[in-house]
Amino acid sequence: MLENVLSLTAGAGVLVLAFAAYLAYSVLKLPQGTDKMKSISAAIKEGAMAYLSRQYKTLVPLVLVIAVIIGFVVGFAPAVAFVVGVGLSALAGYVGMNVSVNANVRTAKAAENGLAEALGVAVKGGSVTGLALVGLGLIGMSAIINFNQGTPQYTIVLVAFGFGASLMSLFARVGGGIYTKAADVGADLVGKLEKGIPEDDPRNPAVIADNVGDNVGDCAGMAADLFESYVVTIVATMLLGLAAADATKTMLPLVLAAGAAVASIVGVFCVRLGKSNKVMNALYKGVIGTAALSTAYFYYITAVVLGDMSLFYATLVGVATTGVIILITEYYTAREYGPVKSIAKASQTGAATNLIQGLAIGMEATALPVLTIVAAVFIAYAVGGMYGIAIAVTAMLSMTAIIITLDAYGPITDNAGGIAEMSGLPEKVRKVTDELDAVGNTTKATTKGFAIAGAALGALALFAAFATEARLTSINLLNPPVVIGLFLGALLPFVFASMLMRAVGRAAFDIVEEVRRQFREIKGIMAGTGKPDYARCVDISAAAALKELIVPGVMAIVSPIIVGYVFGLEALGGLLAGAIASGFLMAVFMSTGGGAWDNAKKYIEGGAYGGKGSDAHKAAVVGDTVGDPFKDTAGPALNSLIKVLNTVALIVAGVLVAAAVVA
Repeated sequence: MLENVLSLTAGAGVLVLAFAAYLAYSVLKLPQGTDKMKSISAAIKEGAMAYLSRQYKTLVPLVLVIAVIIGFVVGFAPAVAFVVGVGLSALAGYVGMNVSVNANVRTAKAAENGLAEALGVAVKGGSVTGLALVGLGLIGMSAIINFNQGTPQYTIVLVAFGFGASLMSLFARVGGGIYTKAADVGADLVGKLEKGIPEDDPRNPAVIADNVGDNVGDCAGMAADLFESYVVTIVATMLLGLAAADATKTMLPLVLAAGAAVASIVGVFCVRLGKSNKVMNALYKGVIGTAALSTAYFYYITAVVLGDMSLFYATLVGVATTGVIILITEYYTAREYGPVKSIAKASQTGAATNLIQGLAIGMEATALPVLTIVAAVFIAYAVGGMYGIAIAVTAMLSMTAIIITLDAYGPITDNAGGIAEMSGLPEKVRKVTDELDAVGNTTKATTKGFAIAGAALGALALFAAFATEARLTSINLLNPPVVIGLFLGALLPFVFASMLMRAVGRAAFDIVEEVRRQFREIKGIMAGTGKPDYARCVDISAAAALKELIVPGVMAIVSPIIVGYVFGLEALGGLLAGAIASGFLMAVFMSTGGGAWDNAKKYIEGGAYGGKGSDAHKAAVVGDTVGDPFKDTAGPALNSLIKVLNTVALIVAGVLVAAAVVA
């Protein structure tokens, strides 16, 4: 059975990667447009790839030190698995972003021929990221299992592989988030508020850094984030199967993920504009097509092959949760609905009321996702126990490829609009790219909602695996060490988010000063006769991101180790419980609130309440500037924090239990 499952998983991974390569080729052979368009695209690509290379080089020493520690404390095989997890996560982000920074200019060029053609290019470019990360995940897990199954350290090897993916995700999210928002905030504060020039104006010295940031944050960062969620969820579900000594339950998550990955290929073809001419509807066709095919496949495997309807019901919970979370997030972040319009309306009386309303909407937006997660946990547990919850999360994360397609679509269309603006393309082209970009803002928000919900449910599966590994059947909340762990766990997301917000603030301060200096000292920028020094702003953002990403990452690794060794495994369980609950709420609040602020600004820019340049617009720009590090830095990075804490805790539990047995 094992050989058949691994062949199925690896084969699906190869097929998905091959299709991703085909899509990448089909995008790269398309025309790039004028020399001006090529020049701008090359600058964005150079900045993005340079940052990513510098980030990886910065992290190599830390990764090697951790690998050596794992090798000495745990064993050689787990150390190798950890490095493989890091490498595949990094590769997923690198491949996806490489295609993204090449698809942007081709999308702008395709916009000359209309909305449908430009949408097709952007979706193909985005799908490369989603399919590549899923394909790499399936192949990586198949290889790790093939080489280690049956060995004494099999369990810890799986955990170490997941830990590697988690760590890379954390650093990619933190570094990319700081980079993108430092540039974005700096560009907006000087360009829009002080100089009154539009977004993506080539006179703004921070405009290239801003476009670079869209890729390193929303493309590479999200790819690493969901690669991690995808891998660690499958690993956690397998660990529960191993603990039950049930070979079928151990391998089932791989079988489900492999079939859903292939279904995602069909889902990409389902994206069609149709008669409605609505971009969001076209994108949702891809999600619905993937969900329908995956559900049919899940039914065949669980109900027909295994004869267990309870497992099928658990997969339905995961698929339904995906749809509900996407719809909730869209309601709170799309400009068509009440929450965003209420923030725009509040902007009429200034930045203060805009901020008050935005904060209120962000807080309110936590309610429905929490109730959805609660319902999902309740139903999945009722039909399948803790394993049922894990299978529900596996089913949810099995649609990662199509969800990431929607996310990577965002920075591609955002960059396409910037290239069209800076290249001076006709108004009809910019109208097409604006329409694509407007939807891209919503898709980025909805996919963040999916990632956050997936992280929360995945963390619950990891928590169950931790309890099994630590041999805990219950945790006593009247035990003082447990209470200590609970409060420390609840505290960590706040401290972590604070670090990232301040990092963005410091970096943005440097960008603002540099942009002001250039406007002051470089003659003719505003007149269009002087050329800004784009590279300087790119360097400032990159240096700030690389400087700031280490400390939060180390904190995430060290915290569970200290609590576990000082207060014990029950206290460590308390830490995880506190961090999951607190981190999930904080992530939803920050990501959804930030997305609502962003689209409130764009709603006004569409002509409401005086449109661009009005007092309401200036207030909305302030709100959007505050919301930027909420939605693109601190909020999404909390996903990775939660999962790093859980994977490290799993390793700590294994080491402490083994030490207790020896003693």
